[in-house]
Amino acid sequence: MEINLISDTVTRPSEGMLQAMLVAQVGDDVFKEDHAVNQLEETVAALFGMEKALFFPSGTMANQTAIKLHTQPGDQLICDHYAHVYNYEGGGVSFNSGVSCKLIEGDRGRINASQVLASINPPDFYHSPKTRLVCLENTTNKGGGACYDFEEIKKIKEVCLEHDLSLHLDGARLWNALEATNDDPVAYGHIFDTISVCFSKGLGCPVGSMLIGSEKAMESALRIRKVLGGGMRQAGYLAAAASYALEHHRKPLVEDHKKAKEIEHVLQGLEFVSKVESVSTNIVIFSLNEGLDDNQFIANLATHGVRLIQLGKGKIRIVTHRDYTLEHHNHFIRILKSISF
Repeated sequence: MEINLISDTVTRPSEGMLQAMLVAQVGDDVFKEDHAVNQLEETVAALFGMEKALFFPSGTMANQTAIKLHTQPGDQLICDHYAHVYNYEGGGVSFNSGVSCKLIEGDRGRINASQVLASINPPDFYHSPKTRLVCLENTTNKGGGACYDFEEIKKIKEVCLEHDLSLHLDGARLWNALEATNDDPVAYGHIFDTISVCFSKGLGCPVGSMLIGSEKAMESALRIRKVLGGGMRQAGYLAAAASYALEHHRKPLVEDHKKAKEIEHVLQGLEFVSKVESVSTNIVIFSLNEGLDDNQFIANLATHGVRLIQLGKGKIRIVTHRDYTLEHHNHFIRILKSISF
């Protein structure tokens, strides 16, 4: 039995999703004539109470498009030092937009309003880059799936309004956060200037992300997406998968969270584990006792058919997902309890 816990991106389409893709009404999305894409964009925009949405092949491209929308070369954005836009998007912030990042050391990838306020460069001090954008990530990847308190997001928005800053949300795993907190998606739409969401993680789609914002912003985003090579033709087959996932795959995310929480409890009882970060959604991050070899531990689990991934600096990550079944889960728990290290 192979148990792949390196990411929730390893999921494969469900049978129902494949059937939805098979019967999708498609056209040429570059000409905006793909019915399935148009329908998905309308659905997601309405879900967040925003004017318009645009389908993207990846979350990275959606985030990079948002950054380019809100900034000019030489500007600076504020984000946590764990942020995906800084760590895992190939330096696109500087390459695509000519923008630098002011990094904040927040709480497991979450920054607060006071930190944002303290990080804004004086607008009349021309020696420093102009602060133009704040990027938040919910849930946080390197922060172990931690969720923002929406009240803190509202405080950050107040700072942005006072200092004429745009606010973007990297919501790659926002679906997980919404299920965990029961926050209203429309409330997010009222706060953020742009939001990116991903369909190919917890929702189990093969490809696809979305950028949501005002009609004017998405008109500009369409051009940026073209420049970045994101225009697709019969993308409706992918959009149909996302539409199916929104209807059928959101509620089961709580099962992924439950399994992750159970793994947390098991790890806490293992004598060779020094620390397990608190689990809120579907990501478990833990560390071994000092002197133990992470590579050896991961290799040991691989002999049992279990795949994990390192985050560096002594951290190991587990990500539960819809293809990680109850049978997988029970087997993995037995393996964890049986190994010695």
